[in-house]
Amino acid sequence: MGYETLEFEIRDGVAHLTLNRPKAANALDLTMVRELVDVAESCDRDAAVRAVLLTGAGRMFCAGGDLRSFAAAEGSIPDLVREVADTLHKSLSIFARMNAPIVAAVNGVAAGAGMSLVCHADMAIAAESAKFTMAYTAAGLTPDGSSTFFLPRILGRRRTVELMLTNRRLSAAEAAEWGIVNRVVPDDELLDEAEVLAKQLASGPTRAYGGVKKLMVASATNDLETQMDLETDFIAAMTETKDGLEGMNAFLEKRSPDFTGE
Repeated sequence: MGYETLEFEIRDGVAHLTLNRPKAANALDLTMVRELVDVAESCDRDAAVRAVLLTGAGRMFCAGGDLRSFAAAEGSIPDLVREVADTLHKSLSIFARMNAPIVAAVNGVAAGAGMSLVCHADMAIAAESAKFTMAYTAAGLTPDGSSTFFLPRILGRRRTVELMLTNRRLSAAEAAEWGIVNRVVPDDELLDEAEVLAKQLASGPTRAYGGVKKLMVASATNDLETQMDLETDFIAAMTETKDGLEGMNAFLEKRSPDFTGE
C-alpha cells in the first residue's frame, strides 16, 4: 500500500523504510505513527523481510514529535499526545521483537523521538554531519519512544540522565564514542554503507537474530537464572530450524553457511 508520510520498499530481503516528511523535519505526527504500525506489522509477518533499513528523507533524520501538530489539536492535547505515544510504542514493540534486525542510517539531526528511534535500532550508522539530542525537557516534556529503556542500557544511568536533563547535543563522533551509533561515515557514503550492512544481515540466520533481540529485551527485567533458562529454550529451539542445522553442518564441514531465514 502507499503511505502519506513514509516510503517503504522491499529489495533483496531488506525493507527500506524512510521517514518522509522532509518539510516538517520528518517529525512524528499521528498519521506517521499509525503508518509505522502498519509497516511494522507488515515486516513482522513477511518472511521475505530479513532486515530493515531506517532513514529520513531530506536533510534530517527526525526532529522528534510534531509539536506544531500537538499545539494545533482541536481537542485535548494530552489525549492526542497519549495516542501518538501509544501508537508509536506499538510499532516499536513489534520492531523490537520481530526477527529482522533494524539498521538506522542517521542523516542530519536525530532529536527527541528521532534519537529514541536510533537508540531502539539494533545497529546504527551515522553521517559525519549527524547530531543527536534528547530535546524533550527543553520543551518541558519527558522522553518517550523507548529511550528510557534502551539508552540507559547503552550509556548507563549517569550519561543518560545528563543527556535527558541538559539536552546536550552530541556530534556523530561523540555518539560513536559513547556507543549510541556503531560507526560514522562520510555523508555521501551513508546510505551505501548502511545498505551493505543491512544486506549482510539479510543474508544471515534471521530467526537466530530474532532470538538475540528477544533475549536482549528480556534481560532487562529477568534475574540471572530466569535469563539462563530463556537462553536454554532459545538455543535448543534454534537447533530445530533449517538455519540452525545449516550453520552447525557448515561449521563441521569447514564451509560458509547458506542461510535462508528459516
